[in-house]
Amino acid sequence: MLRKLTFAFFATLLTLLCASCAKKTPTLNLLVWEGYADPSFVKAFEEANHCKVSASYMGSSDELVAKLRGGSAGTYDLISPSSDVATMIATSGLAAPLDLGKLPTYGQLSPQLTSLSLVRVKGEVFGVPFTWGPDPIIYDTTAFPQPPDTWNVMWDPTLKGKISVWDDISTVYMAAQVLGYDKPDPGHLYNLSDDELNAVKKKLIELKPNIRKMWSTGGELTNLFQSHEVVIAMGWPLMTNQLRKASFPIAETIPKENTTGWIDHLMITSGSENKDLAYKFIEYVIQAKTQKQLTDVTGYTPANPHAAQYMTPEEIKNLHLDDVDNYQKRLYFWQNVPRRARYNEIWNEVKAAQ
Repeated sequence: MLRKLTFAFFATLLTLLCASCAKKTPTLNLLVWEGYADPSFVKAFEEANHCKVSASYMGSSDELVAKLRGGSAGTYDLISPSSDVATMIATSGLAAPLDLGKLPTYGQLSPQLTSLSLVRVKGEVFGVPFTWGPDPIIYDTTAFPQPPDTWNVMWDPTLKGKISVWDDISTVYMAAQVLGYDKPDPGHLYNLSDDELNAVKKKLIELKPNIRKMWSTGGELTNLFQSHEVVIAMGWPLMTNQLRKASFPIAETIPKENTTGWIDHLMITSGSENKDLAYKFIEYVIQAKTQKQLTDVTGYTPANPHAAQYMTPEEIKNLHLDDVDNYQKRLYFWQNVPRRARYNEIWNEVKAAQ
């Protein structure tokens, strides 16, 4: 009888210990852009912190905002909003203010990024910049022996059914550039009048015969190029990077009109129950060595310029770390869009037009 009781006691104890062990393996939930939770650098973080990183990927800034407002601020611990919605998220209570004292590497980040007011509200900082880059023209070099030098090429009738644009209001910004609404103030792209938005709508409807498909994820655009369904698109360096690794004849360029660009931040959601682990992840991903690994996956420029010490001269040049100031002059970084709902209405009307 005693042996049975002893066995039962130890069996119960073992069950409790196993349950305790399971509880000590926290999961950090991310809602981020593609490439920001790649196993090539996330695995080391998981092993060092005895945790699991679970990532969901978003297809647009609006998708991120919709999920957060729909109650997911407590579902996810970390998000990676771009500069067009970062301010709104910081001011709406969806993200928690940061204690920069928990992020020793923050001081290494580019002052050109950390000095911006995008994620600063009433003296508090709500986000940490960790990558930035352009929305370039991406093209198949077999179809374009010379780099296309203007966004107007997208409207070329010889490209009927051969182009792709992002299913996102960034395409509205691009058409606004074609119409010259970025002059003299590039920031005006993000606060167009109703008349200007209507002109943009008309211009984009004229583009529709050339559009093979509107892409919603980076992988989708990569596949469109690989299957030779499209030869030119507005995209991200991520797709250029993916296609180069697949030995596809791809290149990217910034046309004479310049292009929009983005700064992606990491933010801790207000409802996160893993804030300490979230801080550890942010600190890890902004360190120079991890930034280099992130760049290898995405092709994006790191926010920590010290990542250059791990790069070849060619990599430094390709990422524009050798001439950041002049390169950034060609990028009109996304800003808060006060009339975002109207921009989305215009874009949806473009998509619905026959």
